[in-house]
Amino acid sequence: MPALRLIDTHCHLNFSSYDEDREAVLRRARAAGVDRIIIPAVDLASAQQALALAARYAGLYVAVGVHPNSCGDFSPRMLHELRRLSRQEHVIAIGEIGLDYYRDRCPAAKQRRALELQLGLAAELQLPVILHNREAADDLIAILVAWAPSVSPVMTARLGVLHSFSASAEVAQRALDLGFYLGFTGPITYKNSDELRAIAAGAPLDRVLIETDGPFLAPQPTRGKRNEPSFARYVNERLAALKGLPVDDMARRTTLNAERLFALP
Repeated sequence: MPALRLIDTHCHLNFSSYDEDREAVLRRARAAGVDRIIIPAVDLASAQQALALAARYAGLYVAVGVHPNSCGDFSPRMLHELRRLSRQEHVIAIGEIGLDYYRDRCPAAKQRRALELQLGLAAELQLPVILHNREAADDLIAILVAWAPSVSPVMTARLGVLHSFSASAEVAQRALDLGFYLGFTGPITYKNSDELRAIAAGAPLDRVLIETDGPFLAPQPTRGKRNEPSFARYVNERLAALKGLPVDDMARRTTLNAERLFALP
């Protein structure tokens, strides 16, 4: 048995870049101690794909949602379908949702409306959210500030995570003050990421999650390759060094954090 037990809380394992060797990817993940993986949807089709994988392979869980870059045609029908999908076995969150002002694939106003509707769905279903933010932190935080008081007391300790955190220390603190977790990915290992490492070092130990965001953002030792869940160990090692903890203790703490936030068995 591997010495570590890790949870990759964000990997797009349903993407076509894994089609040729997905089972080998899962075997390598297990060998590296990654025994659970959360697959976030980016639209309705990817949600169905993720659910099919979770039904086939043990240890996979799903978040259903429409990514800001996919929300151009967001409608009440889509919200209804997300509500239906969210009641399926293996669904543990609403996501990946949020705002992306970098890609500009969907007008900002439409992004904000889709986010607000999906946050409402999360509150209705008492599911945490997985949030995407790219160059939209001020608007995202403003929406979260307005939304957080509307959730039930059951949800206040498990609102969600700012996934692959890449914003400022001020944004990190505002998110933490609201009750959100911060997810860290490969960039925490990059040579030019001192500010991000400082944010991770200062974040409370009980609010930190490990992600790969595979197939994107491979950590420094594997940079340039397709990212995959087995590489989560590199993020764990860097977090452990920043916190001054043994790697097995860091793995244990982040695993407990993920289990708590997503109510994982």
